[in-house]
Amino acid sequence: MAQRTGWAELDQEQRDLLSAIGVEEEQELAAARAAAAAKPKVSRADRFGAGLAALAAFVEREGHVRVPRTHKEGGVSLGSWLNNQKARRDKLSPEQLGQLEALGVAW
Repeated sequence: MAQRTGWAELDQEQRDLLSAIGVEEEQELAAARAAAAAKPKVSRADRFGAGLAALAAFVEREGHVRVPRTHKEGGVSLGSWLNNQKARRDKLSPEQLGQLEALGVAW
């Protein structure tokens, strides 16, 4: 069992020997690894842009930036996203800070 779950960490020779005696990687793990590898990577800038767009839609509709922590907007967990931006504001660029401030985010 350990060989199946740790298949990726095994040397190719070890995999070949296990395959020769009928031990293969677990199908579920193989499928999960393939799905993770196929999933496109989203850049931080793209995630920030999606969050900013969701926040703009929220502000347009609600007229304020007091987003409930569990609120989702346009596929973005907006409450969590905004909370994270505030907590990590020292890592945001001046442009990003300006974009948030333009929507009414107060620090």
